[in-house]
Amino acid sequence: MPVSLDGVTHHTAGALHYVSAGTAGSPILLVHGWPETWWAFRGVIPLLAEHHRVFAVDLPGFGDSDPADSDLAAVAEDLHRLVTHLGVGPVHVTGQDIAGGPVVRFAATHPDDVRSVTAVETTLPGFGLQMLADVVNGGSWHVGFLAAPGIPDLFLAGRERTMLDWAVGLMTTVPGAVTEADLDEFTRTYARDGGWRGTQALYRSSLDDAARTRALAESQPLTMPVLAVDGINAPFTERTMRQVTRGDVTAVTIPGVGHLIAQEAPDAFAATVHDFVENVDRSRSR
Repeated sequence: MPVSLDGVTHHTAGALHYVSAGTAGSPILLVHGWPETWWAFRGVIPLLAEHHRVFAVDLPGFGDSDPADSDLAAVAEDLHRLVTHLGVGPVHVTGQDIAGGPVVRFAATHPDDVRSVTAVETTLPGFGLQMLADVVNGGSWHVGFLAAPGIPDLFLAGRERTMLDWAVGLMTTVPGAVTEADLDEFTRTYARDGGWRGTQALYRSSLDDAARTRALAESQPLTMPVLAVDGINAPFTERTMRQVTRGDVTAVTIPGVGHLIAQEAPDAFAATVHDFVENVDRSRSR
C-alpha cells in the first residue's frame, strides 16, 4: 500500500495517481523527477499546504500511476488532462529533474493551464540534456542505460534497491535526507510489474526530442513567470530556462544541497516556491 502523510489524500485520474493537501489558496502542482515519485515532496507538501492547494502527481509509469510508455508529448498531455480533471486551473507547476521536459512542453502548449513554472535542477532536450548522457565529457552512464529498450527490466528486476541506493548516493549531499524508509517506499513502486517502463520511455524520448523541443521553444516560448531553482548544478537550470522563456526568469540557488533539492532542503525549497508564487499571485491581482 502507498505511504501517506497527515492531511494528504490519495486520488486517481484515469491512469494517474496523485495526492492533494490544503483547502485554500492558489493551486500548486508538483511533478517529481528520477529516481522519485510524489513521495519526493513529502517534506514540502505540508509546508505549502498551509497557504495553497497542493497536488503532487506520479508521472505515467512511475509510483502508483499505471505502467505506461509515455514520451514527453504524451506526459505533457497527461498533465493537461489532470489539471482539467482537478478543475482548479491555472496552476503553478513545478517540475524536478527529468520532469522538466514534459512540464515545459505542457506550459508551452497549454498556457491557459499554467500561472507559473518552477524548474528545479533540470535542463531540456536540445538545451543541454544530451550532455548528461555524454560519458566522455562528464555525463553519467545511467542516462543511456535507462533509455535503452528493455535494458532496465533485464538488469534491474530484483535489484531495484541497489540502483536506487546508487542514484541517491550520487545525487545527494545532505546526509540522512533520504532515509531507509524513504528508499523502501521508492523501491516498492519501482519493483512492481512494469515499474521501469515510465523511466525508460521518458529518458528515451528525452534523448530523441532535441529538434522538437528547440522548435517548440522558438515558436511557443514560455510567457508566464518562471522560477529556476538550482542546487549543486547551478546555474544549469537558470541557463536553460532563459533560453525558452520570453519574459523574466527568477533564479535561486539553494546552497549546500545536491540534485534532489525537495528532499534535501524541504524548508528552503518550500519557502522559495511560496515566495515566488505569492509574488506572481499579487501581480495577477493588480
